Amino acid sequence: MARNTSRRWFLESGLAALGGLTLPELMRLQHLSAAENAGASKGKAVILFWLSGGPSQLDMWDPKPDAPTEIRGPYGSIATALPGVRFCEHLPMQASIADRLSVIRSVDCSASNHTPITMQAGNPLARRTNDGRDGGGYPSMGSVAAKFRGPNDPDLPAFVGLAHSWTSDVWEAGHMGSAFAPVKGAELKGRFGLPQGIEVDRLKARQKIRRQIDQFGKTIDNDQTLARTDRFTQQAYDLVLSGKVQRAFAVEEESAETRAAYGPESIAQKALLARRLVEAGVTFVLVSGAWGYFDHHGDQVRWGGIEKGLTPLLPRVDRVMHALVTDLEQRGLLDDTLVMMMGEFGRSPVINKDAGRDHWTNVMSMIMAGGGFNHGQVIGSTDRRGGSIESSSVRPQDLAATTFRHLGIDLNAHWTNNQGRPIPIVAEGGRPIPELG
Repeated sequence: MARNTSRRWFLESGLAALGGLTLPELMRLQHLSAAENAGASKGKAVILFWLSGGPSQLDMWDPKPDAPTEIRGPYGSIATALPGVRFCEHLPMQASIADRLSVIRSVDCSASNHTPITMQAGNPLARRTNDGRDGGGYPSMGSVAAKFRGPNDPDLPAFVGLAHSWTSDVWEAGHMGSAFAPVKGAELKGRFGLPQGIEVDRLKARQKIRRQIDQFGKTIDNDQTLARTDRFTQQAYDLVLSGKVQRAFAVEEESAETRAAYGPESIAQKALLARRLVEAGVTFVLVSGAWGYFDHHGDQVRWGGIEKGLTPLLPRVDRVMHALVTDLEQRGLLDDTLVMMMGEFGRSPVINKDAGRDHWTNVMSMIMAGGGFNHGQVIGSTDRRGGSIESSSVRPQDLAATTFRHLGIDLNAHWTNNQGRPIPIVAEGGRPIPELG
């Protein structure tokens, strides 16, 4: 390997830009965040499944089996592990673990729009405006976690996004700053591997590795690059040697049984990777299967209507939630990991002329698991048409407060915007969802 190539590998791997920062800068800020939040509970994490497009509450977790056909839709309903609670017939695996879920049927998404901004921020003030100022500068919940908690392992990012369509499916840090933006998971994989010709026995041969690196990296030694950098750059250098990122992404090391339990689809593989990431030390992971794939207006549009478009998706999200919850539980990680599955809003209570349902910001349903909360319950209710909240409204800011409390973040904390103004991390009187305990 040529010496200039070796040096370039080190710089591109060890000092790679993540979210606009070099790795040493990212690690420095994560260190500061960890110091600021030294009292936080250890090992707490969040996995957020983003059902981009707006999942139908009536055709998933809030069926109305006694309603007229145009409201009820094409599906039947089935009993769950919770007496008296029914799910869509195409969610049998989630139904079987309903006693380990909280089904929230009364999420107020009236501030939301056809973007991830409001709900991923957990903030009704964060909105799509189409004027180049989307989100009003407010950060996502993952970015708040990155700033006020940091990663559970300082050698890993705090916030990772697993999504193909970034702008449409992932809300970032707003005016909180790029230091706390999510890292693109697709760009992490392979970035921190050693170049060809260097073998790593991470347990027994660290000195041998250093000798090998000394041989191919004399240019680094000669220009004293490492000598001039601070300890955070040295940590970045050590991260390349440690292989923690590479190991976290090594999904192929999972057993065939585990991989089969999640399934072969994109969202399934991302879910399995999300589990590996939180197990390794990432605090917040956002998973999105595809841009807008729950946007079921009708059979004339890309994603189709309810029966033709939603039907093939339901078994995928059914299996992936079941697999993740049971996997985390078997590994003793469920109480420390809050799992949420939701989208930006619900769907209209009446099937339209194109066999689909339109955007509906009055209410949506979502599910939660883990986090040490009280589960095995339905929170809130809708009217007989499934279009309006009847009881126990849960607002975006309540989701944020619940998430931050789980992570051990002070709900009264503030961040400072570009004008030097302190901005509360929980907006508009948000409070943890009381039913969760």
